[in-house]
Amino acid sequence: MAKRPQLTGRAAILAVVVCAIAMSLAYPVREYISNRRHIAELEAQKSRVEAERQALAEEARRVSDPNWTKRTVKERLHYCGQGEKCYVIARPPGQSTQKVAAQQQADPAPWYQKLWETIEAADNGTGQKAPTGEKSGK
Repeated sequence: MAKRPQLTGRAAILAVVVCAIAMSLAYPVREYISNRRHIAELEAQKSRVEAERQALAEEARRVSDPNWTKRTVKERLHYCGQGEKCYVIARPPGQSTQKVAAQQQADPAPWYQKLWETIEAADNGTGQKAPTGEKSGK
């Protein structure tokens, strides 16, 4: 009996056809996956833009309200309408009265003493402020 070859002509042709089909489908499948990814990115961008559009529409609605405009003018520009009494507290924002008092206690030297110390430092040529406890004998 003759031994049959393991790879016949028909099997070889079948293998070549299967490889050709796989190779011809690889590029379109890759493009399909790439396009699906791009569509998902565009949908995410669209939702972000839509959310921003809604926020801007809400802000436009709020700005068109005359009460919001009056309140904003009073807060930002310290506008005072006719017949109103308005007060402005000259303190940096966020600084409480306790912080101001603590800062005043921590720095008890008056302004003129600081000025004199800087003048003395300039005369000495040090360019730095003289120590607070030290007095010059000039």
